[in-house]
Amino acid sequence: MIFDFEELDYQQTPLGEISLRRRAEPRLDGKIVYEVKLGEEFLMSSLFTAAEIALARLGLAALEGDDWDVVVGGLGLGYTAAAALENPLLGSLTVIDVMAPVIDWHRRGLVPLGETLVADPRCRLVEADFFAVAAGNRGFESAVPVPLVHAVLLDIDHTPGHWLNPGNSTFYSERGLADMAAKLHAGGVFGLWSDDPPDATFIQLLERTFTTAEAHVVDFANPYTGGESTNTVYLAQKHGKRQ
Repeated sequence: MIFDFEELDYQQTPLGEISLRRRAEPRLDGKIVYEVKLGEEFLMSSLFTAAEIALARLGLAALEGDDWDVVVGGLGLGYTAAAALENPLLGSLTVIDVMAPVIDWHRRGLVPLGETLVADPRCRLVEADFFAVAAGNRGFESAVPVPLVHAVLLDIDHTPGHWLNPGNSTFYSERGLADMAAKLHAGGVFGLWSDDPPDATFIQLLERTFTTAEAHVVDFANPYTGGESTNTVYLAQKHGKRQ
């Protein structure tokens, strides 16, 4: 019997119905692909992970020292988190996701990287609203064992202007970014994944909060178009050197 398609899980969430699917991709000789849908919208696919991995690698490459405390906003299929754990200088990783089913998939081993994340003692999976945790004058204490962290790597919304939840929009403002930046150590890094090309207006917004801001375009093969597609990774760094 040839494997074709299987729905591994389907649950209701405050944002709608979320499902995890595994299927064989005929255009890639039956390669097994994992996909996540929210309602009728595709959120992520194990076919397209280059930019999620680049988010972690580029973000951590900008840090000095070692024993970093890092926050990843958005667990998804785990590619950003797993790439961060590959770095031997990482001290701790807290992955924050608002959707309990997504965390459950990793703990149950329903997704390929679940065992890697759950088994690593540096990694914690926390069910919480990243945007609520990042807001306000408090540190990250409500979700992270330390008040300040060295990097925040965010992959939740489609773009800075296209949100999964309209309530997330306030984060992508000067006040929202400043609240989050206050929770970074001196020299700390904020990284953001986006599905769109670089947005000059958003880079200018980052520059009003951080010392430096830049956009990296990540190319990857797209078997559906027969060509290449791109995502963007924004990086912004806070003033100062690590003490």
